[in-house]
Amino acid sequence: MKRILAAAACSLACAAPLYAQAQQTQAASTTAANPLPAPDRDFVQAASQSSSTEIDAAKLAMKNTQNKDVQSFARHMMVDHMKLTAQLKMAAPHGVSVPKDNSDTSVVDSLRPLKGKDFDTAYTQKVGLEGHKEAIQAFQKEISDGQNDKLKAAAQKALPTIENHYRMAQTLAQKVGVQAQ
Repeated sequence: MKRILAAAACSLACAAPLYAQAQQTQAASTTAANPLPAPDRDFVQAASQSSSTEIDAAKLAMKNTQNKDVQSFARHMMVDHMKLTAQLKMAAPHGVSVPKDNSDTSVVDSLRPLKGKDFDTAYTQKVGLEGHKEAIQAFQKEISDGQNDKLKAAAQKALPTIENHYRMAQTLAQKVGVQAQ
């Protein structure tokens, strides 16, 4: 009986990676069958990376700072960027997968070891100010150059939120002593 259970467990464990690989291949081929024009593809990548980075950096902020203003900003970013990611997924054409968990590791990794005031300064500068300035540019580019109507509409709808985040980051920068650009 133990051998039968061990064999069954082994076959399930061995089959799982094959199933996952088949799912990835199927998703990749579906995406390849419905290619997006370059501006739309670039937007999906930039928007998903921006939101993923915001969420991961906000989680770090909850651990690496005691500053209530930074924590409040981080909570706000986490909630809003989860919503923006969901909206992006809904706007993506059938068969186009929106990357998940694709944070800019250079930004997140640079924040990871920092604590207190050092964290506050770097987080505000890199994520709050620079990150939102880049996101605004990506959303504006999609609005002007995008070819997929649903993605353009999603960018148009989300842009005011991203612009508000940038203004919030400018206010946070004043509070933590970061030179706003």
